[in-house]
Amino acid sequence: QVQLVESGGGLVQPGGSLRLSCAGSGFTFSSYAMNWYRQAPGKERELVAFISSAGGSTNYAGSVKGRFTISRDNAKNTLYLQMNSLKPEDTAVYYCKLQIFGINYWGKGTLVTVSS
Repeated sequence: QVQLVESGGGLVQPGGSLRLSCAGSGFTFSSYAMNWYRQAPGKERELVAFISSAGGSTNYAGSVKGRFTISRDNAKNTLYLQMNSLKPEDTAVYYCKLQIFGINYWGKGTLVTVSS
């Protein structure tokens, strides 16, 4: 079955960096576009970044553009999110997501806390 497992979250000071990973299994990883979402406390889940199946096309939410970079290694079935210049407002649970034939699959998320 489809599985997505995020890792790499933690506590970081403002201005710091983290790299999140999302390991996929149970599907042909290289065939599907992938997304990172996040959900801050008391807020709705929001799209952070998108990457096409081969990695040639990416898109970002305005709030993270220029600070976050989405990438993927199809040989390792892994999606990444490099987060730099982190701000307290980036505090959230971060999820990877893909859609197969109209069905959304989510990981369980990894918590990122940006605080001094």
